[in-house]
Amino acid sequence: MTDQLRDGYDVAVIGGGAAGLNGALMLGRSRRSVVVIDAGAPRNAPAAGVHGMLAHDGVPPAELLERGRADVRRYGGDVVTGEVTTALRDADGFSVTLADGRSTRARRLLVTSGLVDELPDVTGLRTRWGRDVVHCPYCHGWEVRDQAIGVLASSPMAVHQALLFRQLSDDVTFFAHTAPPLADEDAEKLAARGIEVVHGEVASLKIDEDRIVGVQLRDGTLVSRDVIAVQPRMVARAGFLAGLGLKPVEHASGMGEHIPADATGRTDADGVWAAGNVTDLSAQVGSSASAGALAGAQINADLVTEETDTAVAAHRHES
Repeated sequence: MTDQLRDGYDVAVIGGGAAGLNGALMLGRSRRSVVVIDAGAPRNAPAAGVHGMLAHDGVPPAELLERGRADVRRYGGDVVTGEVTTALRDADGFSVTLADGRSTRARRLLVTSGLVDELPDVTGLRTRWGRDVVHCPYCHGWEVRDQAIGVLASSPMAVHQALLFRQLSDDVTFFAHTAPPLADEDAEKLAARGIEVVHGEVASLKIDEDRIVGVQLRDGTLVSRDVIAVQPRMVARAGFLAGLGLKPVEHASGMGEHIPADATGRTDADGVWAAGNVTDLSAQVGSSASAGALAGAQINADLVTEETDTAVAAHRHES
C-alpha cells in the first residue's frame, strides 16, 4: 500500500476488503480515478484461509487482499493506508478526512468498511476467535468436521446455527448460556438431531497447549469440546458517515446493525453506495466481492448519466 493521496477522485472507496477492492477494480476498468482508503484491520485476519470462493479456496486472507490491491493499481487506482474519520458533503461531492489529518475529495463514495464482531463476555472467546472459535459453517465447517462442537446460544439464530453444524459433526452440544428458554419446537428439533442441551451460564473456555479442550460453566462443570461456534453481534463500522445522515440501524434478522442499501448498493444518502458486510451482515468474501463489483458499475453508470446531462446542456447552449 501507499500513503500518496491525491486532492480529488471520481470515487473514494472507504474500506479495502473484497467488496472495496472489487468495486475499485470495476471503476478503474471504467477509466475512473479511484482511491481505496483502508485502515488495515480486516475482519477475517485471524482465519487461516478464505473458503467457499471459487478458484481461491484456502487462500490466506492477506494474500487475497494483496492480489486485489495489485489488480486495482494495474488500472491506475490508488490504495492508501489510513482510517477515515469523517465524510461530509461539499460543493464538488464529498470531502473525506483521515485520522492523521490528510484529506481528499470525491464525486461519489463507496462505503465498504465492514463490521465489528461483538462477542459474548466469556473468557477465551476473543483469543481463540477465527481459530477454534468460529461462527460460520460455510467458512469454517469443513475444517472442524467430525470434531466435538459446542454451540453457544448468543443470538436468535443459535438453534439454526446448531442444526447447520450438526451437518458437519455427529457430536454437537448446545449451551443455553443466558438465552431465554427454548421454544418447544426448537427443543424438539435439537432432540431429534441428537444435539444435547446444556443449561447454565458459560464462564470461560478451558484452553490447553493453544487449543480448546472444554467449556467451563459458572457452577464449575466442565464439558469437553474441541470447537466452539458462536454468533457474534455484528455492528457496521460506519461512525464516519454521521455527517451524511447515515447511521447503522438494527438489521431485520436481529443479528446486529447495518447501513441499509438497495440491491445495487445505493444508500439513502445521494451519491453514497455501500457493499459488503457494512450493509449485508451475513455476506461472505465471494458475495462481498460481487456486491462491490455491482456497486462500482452502478456508480460508473451514475457518473456517466451526470456527465451526459452536462454535455447535453452545453450542446444545447452552443446550438
